[in-house]
Amino acid sequence: MRNQPKPELPLYRLTFARITGQDERGKDVLGRPKEIGAVWARKNGKAGGIVALDIIPIELTQRQGVLFLVPTDEIDGGAQ
Repeated sequence: MRNQPKPELPLYRLTFARITGQDERGKDVLGRPKEIGAVWARKNGKAGGIVALDIIPIELTQRQGVLFLVPTDEIDGGAQ
């Protein structure tokens, strides 16, 4: 069996949750987060990451939701 290189995993999964309303204290209530992309490491040791979006929710452009960065690891298989 040949030693195959491990596939590169993203640093983070990028998820988006829509604001669905407000609670009795006026705080935003969020819907279920949906994965919309991933953040990948830059090559050659450069700092930062590259955001790759699969979906751009219209609510994002209207500030009607929240983005979350969720760390990935080898156990969960990285971003889908």
